Amino acid sequence: MPDSDRRGPLVHRSVHHAAILLLAGVVSFLVGNALAQWAWDYYRTPPTPVYNLLHNYISDLGAIHCHSYGGRYVCSPWHDVFSGSVILLGLFLILAVPLLKTAFPPRRTRTLGLLLLAIAGVGAMGVGFFPEDFNLSAHTASALTAFLLSNVGILVLSLAMLRDTRWDGFRLFSVVCGLVGLVALGLFAAHAYGPIGVGGMERLIVAPVLLWSAVIAVHLLRVPTFSAPKLASAAP
Repeated sequence: MPDSDRRGPLVHRSVHHAAILLLAGVVSFLVGNALAQWAWDYYRTPPTPVYNLLHNYISDLGAIHCHSYGGRYVCSPWHDVFSGSVILLGLFLILAVPLLKTAFPPRRTRTLGLLLLAIAGVGAMGVGFFPEDFNLSAHTASALTAFLLSNVGILVLSLAMLRDTRWDGFRLFSVVCGLVGLVALGLFAAHAYGPIGVGGMERLIVAPVLLWSAVIAVHLLRVPTFSAPKLASAAP
């Protein structure tokens, strides 16, 4: 069966492997954040304040020194845990991308969308490799790459989902996730944080990507699989 004819409710079994990688990346990131935040508060001593989701940057959890930084005092005893979780998030995303190919029709939007997600994964790894108080320029460039390209990639993939029954009900969800992340990124860049603060706005950039990854991964795990040998034997 030619690739162009695959529009039915099946995915190649490699897509299930990709879905597991996506879920592993999301879980590792969330667990790493939770553990680093717990250690911040548990081991803190004056003048370290309690970690605040609305007023602290996510990357404050990866700061390698205890010092005044950017107008706030940062001290993250388990910064390596946070950085490792971000690196894993990016790595798992990069590994998942080529395995996701058959989950979408063969279109340019598929190629572009998956490429953007892969580059976003590289950006996420850069965030972990370059903590904010170690190399701010590299950290900022990596974060912007991850923030921007992940949300744009989701929007592009929503176009790749058109006229594909495997994605019924998930196109609008993808559009909403991508748009929310991009709007939040624009407000973040404009320093228009509003009542949710800088930390809340930054999380509003990341949350749609994590939510999209988890929901899409669970959906793909529920889609039946085909294997190439079976298709070949079934061909007339």
